[in-house]
Amino acid sequence: MSRNAEHLKGKTAIVTGAAGGIGRAICHMLAGYGVDLLLVGRNEGKLAALREELEAYGTKNLCLAGDLTRASFPGQVIRAAAEHFGGIDILINNAGIVQFCGMEEVSGNLYDAVMDTNVRAPFFLCLYALKHLRKSCCATIVNICSASSHKGYPGQTLYVASKHALLGMTKSLAAEVYRENIRVHAVSPGAVTTDMLPVIKPDWTGDEQMLDPKDIAGIIAFLLEQRMTNAVIDEVMVNRSTKEPFVV
Repeated sequence: MSRNAEHLKGKTAIVTGAAGGIGRAICHMLAGYGVDLLLVGRNEGKLAALREELEAYGTKNLCLAGDLTRASFPGQVIRAAAEHFGGIDILINNAGIVQFCGMEEVSGNLYDAVMDTNVRAPFFLCLYALKHLRKSCCATIVNICSASSHKGYPGQTLYVASKHALLGMTKSLAAEVYRENIRVHAVSPGAVTTDMLPVIKPDWTGDEQMLDPKDIAGIIAFLLEQRMTNAVIDEVMVNRSTKEPFVV
């Protein structure tokens, strides 16, 4: 463990979308720092497999399978973490879904699914977590946004709308709670090699180099390592090395 991360040992984190590509990398990173984890996702089997992987770190891990679009589930997540671990120190809103279709192809059901997962769920997870985070010495929220939080892409109107909303929420919440020693960060990556990549980039052939989930976990590790310093990084934009610098 890095000496800069000693404050993380024995702390509790919630990671949504824990069993996915980015989520899994984040969980391994946190467990390596000695952080106890509430693993949240839809697939109970995948969560259980992840928990087995994390046992090697000697941390305490709890799985909670459920649907974040269900109105009551965000509250259930926060209660489970608080009751099982006795508190909450870190919330990482990583779960998300994507679509690739023109606006005229978006149904009401698809709209609700994307907005409820990408915006409503993190909003209420943050809301319910705040009273517990106020008791932590290193309270941190990380919202996984996207390059789509800054730029519009054809065929992604609904997804882009949700990620713009998530970034806007992150900015406002950060301004509301920073005086209470709660830090709220946005991490906005470009294309990452996960199961979502073929959906968001249907023309991807596999030849073009993309970001790795471990790259995103490394960025979050840096934010958490700096948590007890006076330095704050509000948002990290993460582009792949083959892309022109400083271009969203």
